Amino acid sequence: MSGRTIWKPDLAPSLRAFLRTESGSAGVLVAAIIAALLWANIDLGSYEAVWRTQLSLRLGHLELSRDLQTWINSGLMTLFFLVVGLETRREFDLGDLRDRRRFVLPSVAGVIGMLIPVLIFLVINHGGPGAQGWGVAMSTDTALALGLLALLGRGVPDQVRIFLLTVFVVDDLIALIVIALVYSDDITMMPIVVAVAAFAVMLAIRAAGVRRGSAYAPVAIVMWGALLVSGVDPVVAGLAIGLTAFAYSPGRAELEQVSGLFRSFREQPTPKLARTASIGLANTLSPNDRLRRIYHPWSSYVIVPLFGLANAGIIIDGPFLAQAFASPVTWGVLLGYVVGKPLAVIGTSAGLTWISHGRIRPAVGWAGVLGSGTIAGVSFTVSLLIASLAFTGDQLAEAKVGVLSASIVSSALTWTAFRVTNMLPKDKRTRALIGDMTELIDLIPEVDEKRDHVRGPAGASVTLVQYGDFQCPYCGKAEPVVRQLLGHADLRFVWRHLPLSDVHPQAGLAAEAAEAAAAQGKFWQMHDLLLEHHDKLNITDLIKYAGDLDLDQKRFHDDLISHAHAGRIESDIDSADNSGVSGTPTFFINGRRHYGAYDITTLTAAIRMARARARLGREAPATRK
Repeated sequence: MSGRTIWKPDLAPSLRAFLRTESGSAGVLVAAIIAALLWANIDLGSYEAVWRTQLSLRLGHLELSRDLQTWINSGLMTLFFLVVGLETRREFDLGDLRDRRRFVLPSVAGVIGMLIPVLIFLVINHGGPGAQGWGVAMSTDTALALGLLALLGRGVPDQVRIFLLTVFVVDDLIALIVIALVYSDDITMMPIVVAVAAFAVMLAIRAAGVRRGSAYAPVAIVMWGALLVSGVDPVVAGLAIGLTAFAYSPGRAELEQVSGLFRSFREQPTPKLARTASIGLANTLSPNDRLRRIYHPWSSYVIVPLFGLANAGIIIDGPFLAQAFASPVTWGVLLGYVVGKPLAVIGTSAGLTWISHGRIRPAVGWAGVLGSGTIAGVSFTVSLLIASLAFTGDQLAEAKVGVLSASIVSSALTWTAFRVTNMLPKDKRTRALIGDMTELIDLIPEVDEKRDHVRGPAGASVTLVQYGDFQCPYCGKAEPVVRQLLGHADLRFVWRHLPLSDVHPQAGLAAEAAEAAAAQGKFWQMHDLLLEHHDKLNITDLIKYAGDLDLDQKRFHDDLISHAHAGRIESDIDSADNSGVSGTPTFFINGRRHYGAYDITTLTAAIRMARARARLGREAPATRK
C-alpha cells in the first residue's frame, strides 16, 4: 500500500478520459483512411487481394471461413460496438443521463437526426437502384466526430463534446437494429435461438456474481458465432453485451476490504495472498469499467483504424469523380449528412425548447448546438459497414465518396462555426458555447454555512468543497493549490472530513483534533498545521499543535480522549458516502464532482467555467422574462 490513498477519480469511469482517447485516435483513423486511398490508387489489385484473403477456423468437421475484410467488419468490429454499448451504459448509470429527463432532448434529436438524412437520401434516390442503401446516410461516427471536434474547435468546453455524445448515444443503437433487421440476409432462426440462449446464460452468470472474464468468453464466442451463421450481423452481440455491463463507482467499504487484503499480503507475502489481493482490487471496479479499460484503447487505436484501412480504398481520378458526383447515391449521402444532421439537431433543440417553454432545452448554448449539428455530419464506421452490406461495385464506391465528402464538408462547417463564435465578446462567447442550463448536483448535502467549515466570502459565485484526510500525502500536495485558488476574491472553500483509517491509522484522531480546535474557534489554523505535518499526527504531536495555537490544552486533550467530536466526523463520512466519494482528495465545484487532476491549471480552468455558468445562471431568469 505504501501509504498511498486510493483516489476514486483514478478508478471511476471518466468521460474526459473517454474523450481524450477518441481525440487521440482520430489522427490514427485519418492516417489509415489516407493510407487506404493511396494504396488503392497505387495498386488496386494488391489492395483488394489482401482483404479478400481467406481465413478459416476448423474444429473437427466444423469449419468457419471468411475473407479478411469480413473478419474485420463482422469480427473485430464487434469489439468496437461492445465499447459503444459500454459507454452508453456508463452514461445512463453515472453520466448526465442518470437524470432521465435529460435524455428526452438527446434521444429525440438522435432519432430525428437519423430520420431526416434518410428522408433526404430517399427523396434523391426515389425509384432508383440505390434506394436500398438508405441506411448509409443515417449514422454519425461519434468517435471520429469527437476527435475532429477536439482538433477543429480549440477551446471548446467539455460540455459541447458531452452534448454531442449524449445526442448520438441512440445513433449507434438504432444503426445496429437497422443492420440486424434490414441488412442481414438469409436469416436462419435456429442459430438466433442459440444466440439468445447464450446471451441468457451470460446474464445468469452475471446474476450469480461471477466476475472472471474466462467464464463469459466461451459463451460470448458462441453467441457471436451463432449470429454469424444465422445471417444477422454479429456486431449486435457486442452492443448487447456492452449495454448489460453495469457501471458504478467503487464503494468505500469495498476499498477498505481490499486494504485488509493488502495488509494480509504485507504480513505474509505468499503467492496465494498476492493473487487474492490482486483479484480483490480488480473486483472493486465495475464490469463496465474493467471492460472499457481493456477494449477501449484497442478499439480506438487498432480496430477502427484497421477497419478504415480495409474499407476506405477507392480509385480517385477525374472520370470516376465525375461519375460519382453525378450519382444520386453520392449526393444522397452527402446532403443527408451535411444538411440533414445540422437541421435535425438544431431544429429539435429549438422545437423542444419552445414547446416545453424552456423546461427541456440543450445543455449547451446555440453555438454548441450548431457545432454539434455540423460535426454530426462526419460519418465513417457504421456508414461504410452498411454500405458494404447494401452495395457492390460502382454504387459501393459512390457511397464511399459521399461518406468521405460529407466528413470533409462537415469538418469545414464546424471549423467555421467555432471560428465565428471565437470572434464574439467574451460573455457572449461563453453563453453561446455553454448556455445557462443548471448542472446536476452530486454533492449531498449541499453546503451549509452554519455547519460546514467555510473559508472565503459567503456570496462567492463558486464553492470548492474538498473531502480530505489529514494524513493523506496527496491532500498535503493539494493544499498549496487550494491556497493559491483562495487568492480569488470570488471563491469560498469548504473542508469535509473523510479519514481513511484503513490506510491512515492516525487520520481519524487528526480529524477530531481539527474539530476540537474548531470548538475553540481555530479550525483553519489547526487544519493548516495538520496538513503541513501530515506525517506527525500522534496524540503528543496534536497536543503540541494545540499549544502552538494557544488553545486550552486540557480541554483539547479531554475532547480527544472522550471522542467528543466523533459524531461530527461521522456526519461528514455519511455525506461522502451519499456523494459517492471513496478516496481523498476529492473535489466538488458548485456541487458538481470534479474528475481529473487537481493541479492549479486544471482546477483553475474548472473554477473559471463554473463561475461563467453561475453568472449565466443568474442572468437567465431575467433573459427569459
